[in-house]
Amino acid sequence: MIDIYVNNLFFMKKIISGFAVLVLLSLVPQLSKAQTYALDKTISVKGDGGYDYLSIDKVNRRLYVSHGTAVEVIDLNTEKPAGVISDLKGIHGIAIDNKANKGFISDGKANAIVAFDLKTLKVIATITLKDANGPDAVIYDPYSDLIFTFNGESNNSSVVNPNTLKQVGSIALGGAPEFAVADGKGNIFNNLEDKSSLNVIDSKTLKVIKNYPLAPCGGPTGLALDTKNQRLFTVCRENKGVSVVDATNGKVIATLPIGAGVDAVAYDPETKLIFCSCGDGTTTIIKQQSANQYSVIQTLKTQDRARTLTLDTQTHKIYLSVAEFEKGTRKALPNTFKILVYKIQK
Repeated sequence: MIDIYVNNLFFMKKIISGFAVLVLLSLVPQLSKAQTYALDKTISVKGDGGYDYLSIDKVNRRLYVSHGTAVEVIDLNTEKPAGVISDLKGIHGIAIDNKANKGFISDGKANAIVAFDLKTLKVIATITLKDANGPDAVIYDPYSDLIFTFNGESNNSSVVNPNTLKQVGSIALGGAPEFAVADGKGNIFNNLEDKSSLNVIDSKTLKVIKNYPLAPCGGPTGLALDTKNQRLFTVCRENKGVSVVDATNGKVIATLPIGAGVDAVAYDPETKLIFCSCGDGTTTIIKQQSANQYSVIQTLKTQDRARTLTLDTQTHKIYLSVAEFEKGTRKALPNTFKILVYKIQK
């Protein structure tokens, strides 16, 4: 009788264990699907010209998209065009300063910063930058309450006061700058593409205080920051990788493979996902398991030359710019420009 009881107990445990395994296996597709992105829609925009950075105004729920000599404005609630800031020379980035209710456009071909009203979209001022050539990336630093441009052809940064609309300084960077991020505590991190290194800038003294080598990263472009864990994500063209860097000491913690021709990267602190948009028509999506552990979970097929993106942390959607081009050239075909919108699959 005891033997029968023991055998039955053993049999029941096997059934329960097997059922538990089946339950876990059934959850795997759901868990995977929750982290999978798919095309939601496209937003068509008229006109021709190239494109670069995209930026989001979280307060006013607007998406700003560089497009040749204009900034296209998209209402994020309706995901439809809501305006345009035009008659510029050749723009790259857009910085948002909600405190001053102003936006700032880096006009690379004019060597200027164009300030506009975030509510009306009207241009307020054009600030010609001194000793600057090719202003590209531009950010607002809330700690110093200043605007910083990163001038790719003069290896420096121009500093503008958003309230007086005057240039208040210039910072020698020691190399060709790409994108930059501010930690809100007085540090600005900036990639040097030609040096494959990372600058740390003191936004109060307006000086580079540290420079870290990024090997094995080569040719860093986009940069994102996990402020909670103090981790930087720098995407690199030469080695087709994204490197995770400890922001406190510059140590490269991990490097993961991504696509070719990367330009931008974004980090979502809620989903713990990192998005790396590449010119080869892919966006690599990486999961952050912990501050020091990462894994690629999806290679999202987008479109050739969809190399720039931004993330809406409210909806978790990503937005990428792209256009059709004349074969073998960098000339965009008229009225083929659009914004690709991707969201998490339900």
